[in-house]
Amino acid sequence: FHEIISDTHTPQKMAHRSYEPIKPSANRILSKKWDDATYEAHRKKVREIKPHVDNKSPKTYMHLQVKLKKLQLDEERLATVERDNRLLLEKMSTIMRTRGRIDNRNSYDHKSLNKSQRQEDLLRITAENQAILKRIQAQHATYDKDSWDRDYLASEDLKANITRFPKAAAAAAAPAKFGKKDKAPAAAAAA
Repeated sequence: FHEIISDTHTPQKMAHRSYEPIKPSANRILSKKWDDATYEAHRKKVREIKPHVDNKSPKTYMHLQVKLKKLQLDEERLATVERDNRLLLEKMSTIMRTRGRIDNRNSYDHKSLNKSQRQEDLLRITAENQAILKRIQAQHATYDKDSWDRDYLASEDLKANITRFPKAAAAAAAPAKFGKKDKAPAAAAAA
C-alpha cells in the first residue's frame, strides 16, 4: 500500500496542491496549467527575441581591404627598380667586356641655340647706351654756377653792411671776451 500511495502522490501529480495562484481561482489545477503555459510562452519569446542593438562586426568591403591603387603603385615602383637594375647590369657587363676603361671625356662643345641672338641684343644695347651718353654730354647746363657765385658774394657784402658788429671788430674782441688776454695784442697787431 505504501508503494501505491507513493506512486499516486508523485511531486508532478501533486504540484497543484502546493501551487498558490497569483489571482484568485476556483480551480488550482487549471490556474497552474494556464500560468505554466503563459510562463512557457514568455520563455519562448525570450529565447527567440532579436536584439535591438546591432552588436555584430561591420561589413567588410573589398575595396577597403584590397587597395588596388597601392598595388598599382607598388608594381610601378618594382618595374622602375627592375629597369634600373637592368641598366646597371648592362653597364657592368660593358665594363667587364672592355677592360673597365672610363669614358670621362666630353667630345662635344657647349652650344647655345640663341648665342647669335644674345650677341646681337648686346651690340644693340651698347649702341643705344653710347647714343644716350653722347646726347647727355652734348647738352649745356641750365644752371650757371658763375652767376650763383656772384649772387652769393653780393649777398655776403649786403649782410656785412647791415650787421651790427663787422667781422674784423668781432674777431679782435673775441679773445678778450673769452678770457684770453695774452692773445689779444697779437690779434690786434695782426689787424
